[in-house]
Amino acid sequence: MINATKKWIFLKISSAILVPLMIWFLLNLVSFYDKNYDEVLLFFVSQPSKLLFSLFIVFAYFYSALSISEVFEDYIESEKIKNVANKLLYLFAIIIPILTLLLLFKLSL
Repeated sequence: MINATKKWIFLKISSAILVPLMIWFLLNLVSFYDKNYDEVLLFFVSQPSKLLFSLFIVFAYFYSALSISEVFEDYIESEKIKNVANKLLYLFAIIIPILTLLLLFKLSL
């Protein structure tokens, strides 16, 4: 299978997964308006919310990394710069979600 086809399929699958997760998160985010810090913290450390938010973060960064790499492919002419930009993008798309999830799980301790 061609690399561009794989990217396109992964973009479509991750966007289909992101839609319900984003709706769930937005509905809960609206409810944070009148809650205090402890109630919001309790939301993020409770088990179903922690799992769903973790999935949301991972898929959001996966989707954004694939989308931004397509922009690099289209608008950066130099292969060397394009490869460095893509590698840095993928590195940050791995590091930032891991750090976010570590901080989230550290909250529950």
